[in-house]
Amino acid sequence: MDAADIRYCYLGAARAFLDLVEHVPEAAWTRPALGEWDVRALTGHTSRALSTVETYLSTPASGDRLDGPVAYFLAIRGGVLPEAIAARGREAGEALGQDPAAAVRKLVDRVTELVAKTPDDAPVATAAGAMTLIDYLPTRSFELAVHGLDLARAIGLPPPDTLSPAIAASLELAGAIGARLPSAPDLLLLLTGRSGLPGNLSVV
Repeated sequence: MDAADIRYCYLGAARAFLDLVEHVPEAAWTRPALGEWDVRALTGHTSRALSTVETYLSTPASGDRLDGPVAYFLAIRGGVLPEAIAARGREAGEALGQDPAAAVRKLVDRVTELVAKTPDDAPVATAAGAMTLIDYLPTRSFELAVHGLDLARAIGLPPPDTLSPAIAASLELAGAIGARLPSAPDLLLLLTGRSGLPGNLSVV
């Protein structure tokens, strides 16, 4: 994908996430959503796909530079305990306050404006190492796509159409990551309906 497509995916995924959050019924914020998370915690965790862009752009980047989103995901793979991720999601959900939709709307507006005026090669100080903004954004679109689908399922809505480009890009990224793992043969068999997927679901 070129830089314009990467930015388009991220913007669409951010707006799709906001659309879903704005349709969460008031009584649904405590509804079970994903693992230990309720809808509020899942929303909080997903909002980090926006807030980390803001935070990492304002942090001096140092150390070895990661050469792209695949390298990023391989670097963080298994590096954070699930318990820590779960706790951080709950904390982020609580930080959204009494009106989570309003908080997410402000965050989306602020971060998408920041991304629009920031050069592709701006340094980003991620938890895995230094990257350029344009290399980091696909990792955030991936998070917004996957957890956007989680949120849509939790509140019983179809995913917004604006999420579709990020879903397509995330499938490509997932394949590129999977190809680098020892489990690559098993993943290919899984995706081609050989095992584990319901209803003979397959990409072919």
